[in-house]
Amino acid sequence: MFMKTALSALVLAAAGVGGAYAWQEHAHGHDEAKKTQITGQVVDIACFVGHNSSGEKHAKCAETCARAGNPLAIFDGKQIFLSVSMDHKNPNTKLMPFIEKKVKVTGTLMEKAGFRGIAIEKVEAAQ
Repeated sequence: MFMKTALSALVLAAAGVGGAYAWQEHAHGHDEAKKTQITGQVVDIACFVGHNSSGEKHAKCAETCARAGNPLAIFDGKQIFLSVSMDHKNPNTKLMPFIEKKVKVTGTLMEKAGFRGIAIEKVEAAQ
């Protein structure tokens, strides 16, 4: 009886682990995403949206906001693209050196429910 119970528990544990791996793979898929390049200004969302602040004079405040956890994004003159981390790291890291500056970003565009995000692969200063 003990052997049957132990074997059943082992089978259930293996199924649970396999299910967790399958869920993780499914949850992190982004098959509909497309590679893109975006050129725009790096802004902190709180100040840009909250009180229309941006530009070189605002850079120190934007840096303080980003270090406090406010998200950075790229504003291309029409739309905002929020930096999205697909590697479970801080999405602001790649944009920090470019706060309130014009950049060219290469990455994977993701859109859902009116939200536009980009998983950044490369960021460089733009003219």
